[in-house]
Amino acid sequence: MKRTSQARSFDRAAAAYAANRPSYPPALLDAVQELGGRPLAGAAVADVGAGTGLATALLLDRGAQVIAVEPGAHMASELRRRLPGVPLVLGDGDRLPLASASLDLLTYAQSWHWTDPSASVPEALRVLRPGGALALWWNDSDASVPWIAAQDARLRRLFGAADRPHDPRARFHGLPSGLGFVHRQPAWSRRVPLDTHLANLASYSDFLVLGEEGTDAFLAEEHELLTAVFPDGTVEERYVVSLAVARHRPGGEPPPG
Repeated sequence: MKRTSQARSFDRAAAAYAANRPSYPPALLDAVQELGGRPLAGAAVADVGAGTGLATALLLDRGAQVIAVEPGAHMASELRRRLPGVPLVLGDGDRLPLASASLDLLTYAQSWHWTDPSASVPEALRVLRPGGALALWWNDSDASVPWIAAQDARLRRLFGAADRPHDPRARFHGLPSGLGFVHRQPAWSRRVPLDTHLANLASYSDFLVLGEEGTDAFLAEEHELLTAVFPDGTVEERYVVSLAVARHRPGGEPPPG
């Protein structure tokens, strides 16, 4: 299945993923804490689809007691190298290798879309304690920036999606309305060398499936185009994080608000 092959493709590029992918802003962790209804410090958290540990490290920095859950052996190895003290289990969101009612917070940093919600939602509710929270988020390039919008259009053409502009909200359409998800969209930016920006693009699952020849050709063209936009060789990437948080309220207790 294409979704499975794309999800597993990251495992072949674990080191590049760790080196070039953007992290997340402090405002995101603030929002997770606020909407989750409890401090991250001391919270029992599982970071699912943890990859190389980008989100895991931020949760640790906030004082959370984090277990990393990752299906890819190479990604898990990279996480272990970067965060040797973090408990790590191989698994995915459809079959969480975690005890029932054991967590205050379950996080999916850019990984929920690889799950089957018919399995991952019941699993989330199983492992969360009453009052615990499920937090899903994605970094999305800010398409209100002209050069980013132009690059997104080129990416859609390359991957045959020119007639389907990316809508970050679409990820949330399949979520059960009864869970009472609350949404936030903190914005942030980072300045990186052009080569880092291009290496980040190359770590996208579509490129990993596309193959080396097609990827190299596209990135060479992007290098030329972006050198004209950023002649000093430093790219300012701008992002909007799409965040959804739901509290586990057994017995039908209504969500706040």
